[in-house]
Amino acid sequence: MGEEAPEHLLNSLDGHLPVACDSESKDYQTSTIVDDKTYVVEGSEDGGKSWINVKIFDNLTRSWLIPTVLGMKPVQLKGHSTLLLNNGRILIVKKDYPLDDCIWFLEVDTPFVKEQKKLLGTEVVAWSKGVIGSAPKPIVISGPSGVGKGTLINKLMKEFPSKYGFSVSHTTRAPREKELDGVHYHFTERSLMEKDIRDGKFLEFASVHGNLYGTSIEAVEAVTDSGKRCILDIDVQGARSVRASSLDAIFIFICPPSFEELEERLRARATETEEQVQKRLRNARAELDEGRSPGLFDHILVNDDLETCYETLKKLLASDENANTLNQPTTKNLKVHVSHMESRADQKILLHCGTNGTGVKVPSLFMLDISSLKGGAPGRTRGLNVYTVESLRDGVNRIKQL
Repeated sequence: MGEEAPEHLLNSLDGHLPVACDSESKDYQTSTIVDDKTYVVEGSEDGGKSWINVKIFDNLTRSWLIPTVLGMKPVQLKGHSTLLLNNGRILIVKKDYPLDDCIWFLEVDTPFVKEQKKLLGTEVVAWSKGVIGSAPKPIVISGPSGVGKGTLINKLMKEFPSKYGFSVSHTTRAPREKELDGVHYHFTERSLMEKDIRDGKFLEFASVHGNLYGTSIEAVEAVTDSGKRCILDIDVQGARSVRASSLDAIFIFICPPSFEELEERLRARATETEEQVQKRLRNARAELDEGRSPGLFDHILVNDDLETCYETLKKLLASDENANTLNQPTTKNLKVHVSHMESRADQKILLHCGTNGTGVKVPSLFMLDISSLKGGAPGRTRGLNVYTVESLRDGVNRIKQL
């Protein structure tokens, strides 16, 4: 049951920009009405420490609800403005922060949030950091054992070490000799990993010999944040899990020219017993059938000749990179102080900015373009574009992309 709200708080829930801001106590609060609920975002600074809280007021039952909060939330809020978008998100712009850290989204009715509500049986909201510009899509590469996908990936990594990177997987097993936490694996406790799995923080996971292994969304996003293109070498079931997530990736399936050729390659290794070979063959046949499922993989490459397949893979990735050119702003450290926001019908948002107190001259008006958003909670929301708007003497506005 929710707790009934005091009357003075009910009167403040008006759905506009900051409804409460006390400069003495450094407490901040905004409210946003979505259908029959009001989402309240609170922030506070106390003695150098800060906290952020989200609660929901049910306008029908006149009571407070405490949601499960997922995703990576902002470190702190020194005041903020909010605006309801039409895609189940609340746009949150932090006050006096650089552009690369001031735009966030609180998801309240996105597909991810809806799915988590069903799974958890409670109210759910999810944070997602907004990222200006596009980024190279992660690459999911799958294929049966013995098909040569590991060799293809190693060739990519060797030829383009600064372009591609691997995400570091999580595991609940103990580290082996010379294995380093955060380098070979993120070694974690089973109870913590199980909770993160329940909270939707993992793209895929599996139990192997009693231990959990998995790929977290944050591990993939960290590679993308570094400017590299993340490669995920996972099985078909893992690829299906990633496809169902919010991660915007390209899916490639590597298959042999024939099942007989695959069997010859597996036997040529001469490193496994007949029982192990038969098990791999059974798994391979199932993966080949799954790999051809409609809508799962974007591209299917036949590894008949390794060099030919590798050249085809490189051309495919180069073509995709050209279509998704990395676009980063040149003024990432520019701090903005948003006084209010205006939403336009063409998915453009005007940010009216006041002085930021730094003495640095900043434009008084920015235009935020949200028409090309990709991804979302519990990872990043990418594809934002920001423009400066300058008023000229003849009354015409000049728009310039950062």
